[in-house]
Amino acid sequence: MTALDMSHEKRKSAAEAAALAHVKPGLIGLTRPQLMEALKKAGLPDKQLRMRAGQIWNGLYKSGFTDFSAMTTLSKELREQLGATFDISRLEVVTEQKSVDGTRKWLLRLPSGVPGVPGPEIETVYIPEEGRGTLCVSSQVGCTLTCTFCHTGTQKLVRNLTAGEIVGQVLIARDALGEWPDSNRNSDDRLITNIVMMGMGEPLYNFDNVRDALDVISDGEGISLSKRRITLSTSGVVPMIEKAGAEIGCMLAISLHAVNDETRNKLVPLNKKYPIKELLDACRNYPGLSNARRITFEYVMLKGVNDSIEDAKELVRLLKGIPAKINLIPFNPWPGSPYECSDWAQIEKFADFVNRAGYASPVRTPRGRDIMAACGQLKSETVKKRASERFKEERAEA
Repeated sequence: MTALDMSHEKRKSAAEAAALAHVKPGLIGLTRPQLMEALKKAGLPDKQLRMRAGQIWNGLYKSGFTDFSAMTTLSKELREQLGATFDISRLEVVTEQKSVDGTRKWLLRLPSGVPGVPGPEIETVYIPEEGRGTLCVSSQVGCTLTCTFCHTGTQKLVRNLTAGEIVGQVLIARDALGEWPDSNRNSDDRLITNIVMMGMGEPLYNFDNVRDALDVISDGEGISLSKRRITLSTSGVVPMIEKAGAEIGCMLAISLHAVNDETRNKLVPLNKKYPIKELLDACRNYPGLSNARRITFEYVMLKGVNDSIEDAKELVRLLKGIPAKINLIPFNPWPGSPYECSDWAQIEKFADFVNRAGYASPVRTPRGRDIMAACGQLKSETVKKRASERFKEERAEA
């Protein structure tokens, strides 16, 4: 690198540092104690913190405001102060796609942390059904687990999402669906009735941010979605399962997909670290487990891999004594996938055997396949790059 190039890099680094110094901290996704602490640091009197935090909370999560100027319960002077200090804007919506079956998928761009460089991207999916609407939320950009049947697993992990970025997906979906009270919809007529942490990433590898985000989402004075309507899906991070039950307390889903370690090692490589026996022992000890709070076991149907009646028999044997529901998922193809979906007749035979054994085993209807929004199909175009590569590209474009 020449002296001129080094001088250019130093100037660029200084400019980036100056720009980042002026980035306002966000309030979306902060828990109530964290919100009060942020307001305290901004100079609000201690005796006002609880009241002001409640007013802001109401504005963010009951009314869906994106600008402090709309929070008329606050004085004009305070609104101006907060607007100059904090950010409550939305994530950037890059694209929105709508399936022929009503499923909607948003590609969202996150802050990059580097001025002038696009941030990483995630996908969020809304699935409308009769009497309910489910929002599938991402917890990471990419994934570390490389499950061989999952499209997201072909994308390397870029980073964890913040609590604000997790909550932000719910806010954007409510914006798009017109679900805020000041819209033309009745405030009790919910379109988003359920949330599943089944989007991009492994939620238990981003535990603190997922926990805080779900606390915000379930708060009774805001979005107010019961934790019994929130399901966290894990590929089997055994040491974190009991902690999730104790500190998050939502419903649990396990991406099982196989009934023996040999097959599951191939489908879910995490199984090599936490094999099936350890995983099921952790499930039996899940806090709050009961017939009213059953664990959902997800089982993708792969032709000639895990769909025989012998597999069904072993599945029933493995889950004996665990209050459970078995969610059978027809494999959703993606470019380059090495698997085929089981024949429908075989799926029905498998489901019938499990049902007769006493387990509810609904077959999930594939939704949003035409827009790559179905289970296992999510993948953004984000690729993690070394800083040196990024700067070379920027110089070439300059």
